[in-house]
Amino acid sequence: MANTNVLSERYAGPEINGIFSEKGRISAERALWVAVMKAQKKLGLSIPADIIDGYEKAIDHIDLEFIKQREIETKHDVKAKIEAFVRASGKDEHIHKGMTSRDLTDNVEQMQFKKAAQIILGRYVSVLRHMLDCARKYRSIVLTARTHHQAAQPTLLGRRFAMWAEELLIHVTRFENFLSTYPLRGIKGPVGTQFDMFTLLGSSEKVQTLEKLVAESLGFEHVLDATGQVYPRSLDYALVSHLAFMASACENFAKGMRLMSGYELVTEGFKEGQVGSSAMPHKMNTRSAERICGFSSLIKMYADGASRLSGDQWEEGDVSCSVVRRIVMPDALYASDGLCETALTVLINMGAYPVTIEKEVDRFLPFLASTEILMTAVKAGVGRETAHEAIKRHAVAEAMAMRENGTTPRLAEKLADDAVFKSAGITRERIDAILADKAHFVGNADRQIDSVIRKAATLLERHSEAARYEPGDIL
Repeated sequence: MANTNVLSERYAGPEINGIFSEKGRISAERALWVAVMKAQKKLGLSIPADIIDGYEKAIDHIDLEFIKQREIETKHDVKAKIEAFVRASGKDEHIHKGMTSRDLTDNVEQMQFKKAAQIILGRYVSVLRHMLDCARKYRSIVLTARTHHQAAQPTLLGRRFAMWAEELLIHVTRFENFLSTYPLRGIKGPVGTQFDMFTLLGSSEKVQTLEKLVAESLGFEHVLDATGQVYPRSLDYALVSHLAFMASACENFAKGMRLMSGYELVTEGFKEGQVGSSAMPHKMNTRSAERICGFSSLIKMYADGASRLSGDQWEEGDVSCSVVRRIVMPDALYASDGLCETALTVLINMGAYPVTIEKEVDRFLPFLASTEILMTAVKAGVGRETAHEAIKRHAVAEAMAMRENGTTPRLAEKLADDAVFKSAGITRERIDAILADKAHFVGNADRQIDSVIRKAATLLERHSEAARYEPGDIL
């Protein structure tokens, strides 16, 4: 008994699953055969209309057992599918004329990849919109920013979301451009020269017209001119790489959520009845944010797998890539679908704990303000390095006391009593005045949030329907 694909069954939605289902693929292949027959008839090939009608009506009459048995006997999947379609139609053999297997499989696979990728593009547009919603929602909350996971300077929680959104915006825009110019292999024959179809139709012009009609039926505006039996597998690598780029932006968001949650600054949401740990009832684990990181790692693994196929085709083509592609390509799209659904769920259900956030800022504020205190000293005539050394000496001592003894930091008091600062007229009152206005420490953070929102507006407007997408329930 065969096992199910866990990505397909557990994480991917019905739209993506429908595209890559066995019956979905066979229906798409049959639709392509019908499109080719219609184009051939239009271009003068003698195919009776009732023959085409019979095949068209039989597109969804799929006998998987017959196909499987014939593939075992013939050792050729396309041969088995041709026989099954002829059998289902009850008509004479008129499909696959002038075609080779790759005219069927590569074109249909590209159609599947593009169709699924357009769905994923829409999902990421929605993720972007929800990130920007959070940027707006949390723009008034001053947060301790960290570099190297050490408290650095104040920022805004909303700006942190704008930071993640801007990264995603870059990659969503590039993915949109990639899909708009993504080229179809086309009907090229055994080695790419279109000789068989040329012989069948009698002219180069008719072959080009047929290819154009077939491309339109599959949803493509661009067709490769001189590819071989297979289209360049570097296109697969490029597609999965774009998926990895977008996943990485969401991974940064998810890791931020995990870290902030560990300090009890935010929650990804914890529903009634949910269990965080089977052993420790108090725990509210960031299971969904962790899943996003897992999906991202998986997609990057698939991008690495696709890279192994890029540039590895012999002459006009071979099938050495088949096993890898059958796993890597659909699974990367399944994982992307699952990642987006999970990211959307976190963005919708998350919440912030402003009181805890403010306490953390207050605890670190004298240290976070050290760069402004340094500039104040420089403006008062103190040498930059002299002031830096004095601040460092007191800051390190107070930080160690705070960590070892749990004391409240007295950095402002210590600096005001230091001879370097006294001689420059920098009093405790002056330092306290610097610390009093927390919001001014965030610099251009508020303006930067608005800038990212403006930059994203055009994309969100172009994909307004996708931007309104909301996720279903996830496991």
